[in-house]
Amino acid sequence: MNRHEPVPEFEPAISSPGAAALPWSAALALLRDAEMSWLSTVRPDGRPHVTPLITVWVDGAPHIVTGPEERKARNLARNPPAVLATGTNILGAWLDVVLEGEVERVVDHGALERVAAAYAVRYPPLFHFQRLMRTGWWQWYGAGVPDRARTVFAFHRGETFGQTRYRLEEG
Repeated sequence: MNRHEPVPEFEPAISSPGAAALPWSAALALLRDAEMSWLSTVRPDGRPHVTPLITVWVDGAPHIVTGPEERKARNLARNPPAVLATGTNILGAWLDVVLEGEVERVVDHGALERVAAAYAVRYPPLFHFQRLMRTGWWQWYGAGVPDRARTVFAFHRGETFGQTRYRLEEG
């Protein structure tokens, strides 16, 4: 499915006077630049599971890493819909973005190399996944934006508060 750039829909009923829709470029920039995000998945018994994690943006999508026995990996293998959120917990700060969509395991060797390299560049010397790719203990997941996303919300704060929902149009 091919989609065009998401169309912002401003929510005036829950926004302050003078606020306006946030351009998609601002929401996308936060998703791409985020060092920390929170991944929400669903356990087999239906209870939520949320975990903070580091992310990288490769091939038009955010990526995470997890070991195959970690709770989030087992949840995603069983139930791929998830929520990835990033931003700040400071009320007067600028922006939070919530991405709802399908998450899939990345298995293509070339894609794995690109993601491992992105982690090594972004978080040196913490993560050197190229050597770990040979051990097979971890998995990469990606949720393409906007191709695999269902809904994206931006909650912007500062002098004015606003909520923007991005409608993902099919092309």
